[in-house]
Amino acid sequence: MKKKKHIHFVGIKGVGMTPLAIIAKQAGFKVSGCDIDEEFITDSALRNDGIEPMKGFAASHIDTADLVITTGAHGGFDHIEVVEAKKRGINVWTQGQAVGEFMKGDIFGKSFEGISISGTHGKTTTTAMIATILREEKLDPSFVIGTGNVPYLSSCGHFGKGKYFVAEADEYATEPKYDRTPKLLWQKPKIAVITSIELDHPDLYESIEHLREAFYLFSNNIAIDGSLIACIDDFQTESLIKRVSGRVITYGFSKNADFYIDKISIEKEKMFFWIQNGKTNLGEFMLNVTGEHNALNALAAILVCLEIGLSLERIRKGLMKFTGSRRRFEFIKDLSSGAILYDDYAHHPTEIKKTLLAFKKTFPGKKILCIFQPHTYSRTKKLFEDFKYSFADATELILVDIYPSAREPIDESVSSKLLLDEIAKLSSNVFHFSDLYDVVKYVNQKAYGNNWIVLTMGAGNIYKLADDLN
Repeated sequence: MKKKKHIHFVGIKGVGMTPLAIIAKQAGFKVSGCDIDEEFITDSALRNDGIEPMKGFAASHIDTADLVITTGAHGGFDHIEVVEAKKRGINVWTQGQAVGEFMKGDIFGKSFEGISISGTHGKTTTTAMIATILREEKLDPSFVIGTGNVPYLSSCGHFGKGKYFVAEADEYATEPKYDRTPKLLWQKPKIAVITSIELDHPDLYESIEHLREAFYLFSNNIAIDGSLIACIDDFQTESLIKRVSGRVITYGFSKNADFYIDKISIEKEKMFFWIQNGKTNLGEFMLNVTGEHNALNALAAILVCLEIGLSLERIRKGLMKFTGSRRRFEFIKDLSSGAILYDDYAHHPTEIKKTLLAFKKTFPGKKILCIFQPHTYSRTKKLFEDFKYSFADATELILVDIYPSAREPIDESVSSKLLLDEIAKLSSNVFHFSDLYDVVKYVNQKAYGNNWIVLTMGAGNIYKLADDLN
């Protein structure tokens, strides 16, 4: 693999693909890629590294490629460029496989110590926090972060000179149609984190037990002299670690954890929290983002950094440099009406509840307009009852139509309108618009004042409303 010179990325704008393309480019490979002609949150990250995606798809795109990396999107292994690559005998990796191979380092002629962040919630933020601390300590880590940009890091991907490779470990399928192996099983880290285990991909996992087994198999991939850092506030994770034979460090709010958060204080948009380890108080830590879930993410990052030998003071200093990442509690702009516009990627009922609660505690006294776009028919249908009760901390709620995934068929038995009908039994301040333009028109006409937070939320293209809200 060291002889590979040209890597081509199919669907290069995906949040899992962009950081890999950046790493390959920085490592000295010729990089090409293609995607649909639509704006993505990764566009600026690619541009900053001199990568210009080709528009659309064609077999000729792979003419000089030695390796093709593809995703489960755009048809996966059935994609025209992938089919052509296999016909020509060109190696094809999926995004999940590529993360695992990059983490091994053979393709770069070096070896890494892998740090893998898994779990249903908090992967992106925790990975970004760890990468931030390591970079602040001049350890120059390589990293794969599934977002458009992390301000302190100035990117979502990096090929570092240091020995650490930090990456999200996603539980979704390697290739939904032909290889349903969970992507995280390609990674063999020295240190791994499990933040939580909740059913988020019902199109792949039949039950929570099926999902938990995937994480158990992942725990077996950790190096024999490595560590698993697991949040035992989560019942499924607590159940899983009883079967793990290697070194396990537990964390959470639970006082049964090895390390637990003793208390939290929020002052404007800063959060202070205190950590306890048995009878030992590790002291106060400060974050420039809020939300109890982010305190847990930070605790996981702290424990990873302790495991690699950093002192508490150095970790504390590095953590203060973290200011968030794209689409996570992201401030967008002040609206002319006086309201403040934020955006967040939350798309699972648990994430929605925690995010809205964080806004409520961060901005006491302000009202919250939540504009939510459900993502995938299968998730909306499977978690329908949970979604009904997720928006209690929103003053007003606007639902837009489900953002579908190309990997699943249309399911007319579930819709945002049906969800609205159920939520309307609990709250009168809930509305539905099929067209995003109508949402913009409604919000601009209502002119929400300076006592309002306007929050776009979801894993689809809902964030694009920002350009037209004024």
